[in-house]
Amino acid sequence: MECKNAVIGGTGAYTLLGRGVFEFERLRPIHTPYGESQTIFMVNEEDVRFLFMSRHGEEDYDISAPYVNYQANIYALRELGVRNIIAWSGPGAINKDLKPGQYIIPDDLIDGTHGRKSSFFEGRGIGHMRQSPVFCPRLALALERSVKGLGYDYRSGGTYVCTQGPRLETPAEIKMYETLGGDIVGMVVAPECFLAKELEMCYIPLCYVSNYAEGVRMRKYKIGVPLEGLSTEDEQEQANRSLGNIPHIIMEFFKKLDEEETQCFCQYSMERHRKEGVVGQEWHDWFDKP
Repeated sequence: MECKNAVIGGTGAYTLLGRGVFEFERLRPIHTPYGESQTIFMVNEEDVRFLFMSRHGEEDYDISAPYVNYQANIYALRELGVRNIIAWSGPGAINKDLKPGQYIIPDDLIDGTHGRKSSFFEGRGIGHMRQSPVFCPRLALALERSVKGLGYDYRSGGTYVCTQGPRLETPAEIKMYETLGGDIVGMVVAPECFLAKELEMCYIPLCYVSNYAEGVRMRKYKIGVPLEGLSTEDEQEQANRSLGNIPHIIMEFFKKLDEEETQCFCQYSMERHRKEGVVGQEWHDWFDKP
């Protein structure tokens, strides 16, 4: 059952599934050479058809960012014919001009992770891919048109800092990332976007600010509450409201995507290696499978 479009859901994806936001068919986890993917669902809604995967688990926040099997998830989607991925994330704001609940469509990335499997080509002499643009410009334009058309508060552009987790960042780390030009900080976009590029898939993150990063706003430590008091109740409500609106953005996005005429180079990421004869046309044969 092939489908060219997919959504990777971040925090709260399992909640949206439980609320019956979409009419969906549960397919199954896909067994890949890199392990088993998260469960994949087929969504058919208002003449829009796409695959859906909850990054952190089907029923709850079962697996945190450092332990997600990104290789298996991306491989599984490619196996099912996916070429376009929109992936949501709820990062914290480093940039003081941003505010909780605001949508961000980032255009750059700082990868602060370590030890994650960030390539399908480990131990080989391929994979030296240019990373500008980091994210698909065609998907970015369609996403901006969608968010703007729905009247939501958003910012186009910005640098996503991806940290290792699962712990949050220290105040000094946030100062460092601010100095490096970071605007928001999360834990999931890398290596997800790099793996998608290796399989010549278009990828765009949709971010909503869930809180201010450590030290951006001075907050007292609170025992037993979300993020130990890093965000206020009002900020949490704003973030949850934006999370709840993501299904509307997704539906509009896939409608706009069919109209988007901007060209991208995502489908040619491996072209140099094809011309050199290092890899063939059939993508399944590109890897030394574990």
